[in-house]
Amino acid sequence: MYVCICNAVTDHQIREAADQGIRSMEALSERLKVASCCGRCSDCARAVLDRAVSGLSSDTSTCEAA
Repeated sequence: MYVCICNAVTDHQIREAADQGIRSMEALSERLKVASCCGRCSDCARAVLDRAVSGLSSDTSTCEAA
């Protein structure tokens, strides 16, 4: 699922970044440019990152459609 439409970032890419050691939104934004334009995706991106870091399932139901 696309999380950041502005920069075409998917939930898979965010989970992959977490697997590679990304632990903060600042680092995620630096790596993938997520939430660096309009910012509407920041809550969803943070939720996906937090779940990936904590080892929880990749449920994206908390992300609302824009």
